[in-house]
Amino acid sequence: MTEIVTRSVRVGLIGSGIVASRTPAMHMHEGRLNGIDYRYDRLDLSVLGVGVEALPQLMDQAEKDGFAGLNITYPCKQAAIQFVDELSPDAAALGSINTVTFKNGLRTGYNTDWWGFAQGFRRALPDARVDNVVLIGAGGAGVAVAHALATMGARTVQVFDLDAARTEALIAQLAPRHETCRFESGKDIAATLEAADGLAHATPTGMAKHPGVPLDTSLLMPRHWVADIVYFPLQTQLLLEAAMRGCGVVNGGGMAVFQAVGAFELFTGLTPKVDRMIEHFSSLGEGGGI
Repeated sequence: MTEIVTRSVRVGLIGSGIVASRTPAMHMHEGRLNGIDYRYDRLDLSVLGVGVEALPQLMDQAEKDGFAGLNITYPCKQAAIQFVDELSPDAAALGSINTVTFKNGLRTGYNTDWWGFAQGFRRALPDARVDNVVLIGAGGAGVAVAHALATMGARTVQVFDLDAARTEALIAQLAPRHETCRFESGKDIAATLEAADGLAHATPTGMAKHPGVPLDTSLLMPRHWVADIVYFPLQTQLLLEAAMRGCGVVNGGGMAVFQAVGAFELFTGLTPKVDRMIEHFSSLGEGGGI
């Protein structure tokens, strides 16, 4: 079947070490199937030999070149905020952006990471309780997951991170925006898990380059669910051990796809077919990054 091209869209991804990113392939494939001549450029800081300080120039050039917008990834998500005109409420809450649109001379920053986690979770475990959750990791991904959990209805999120200051920063950032959810610095993960519905993991542990598990998995019970943001590999050691203990599990693939779904809609104004994007994501195999 030959797709009829109805318009052209050009976007890009700014970050470091993004040569193997799956995001361009996901966007271009879905764009083509929607009749769009969809061009997605990588603006890799490491390839260009520049640092975050080049971000304003790269964004300026993309806008001048007629880009519809940009995806933003590590290490630029927080720095990019100062180079947009306005923020979506969620981006303001999170203090970081992963998507920028250029429209009518206005730059708007969004964050689709938190939405990606929420949608991926509900797709995998639609009936799971999220009243009381243990969160491991208070970095940028952890903040997005914590915001997602609170938005999904969590009443308590106990945060564990080796960096106490980072945990306190997460709490200070999100607590004022979620009056119905209590964010606390976790003290005893074993005791906390006894009263928890599930565990969300938001650190690099379990990635191919950072093997291992973030906690003693013997603490997990069949009544717990376990969600991991890592998607390379999709089945991390944490998820494998959690499944062996009878837990419901959520891999990081859903978050990766749904953040792209959200960005695609912002760039094009079209609602992509989620099942098709998930199928395409799965066909890309276990290599690469977001």
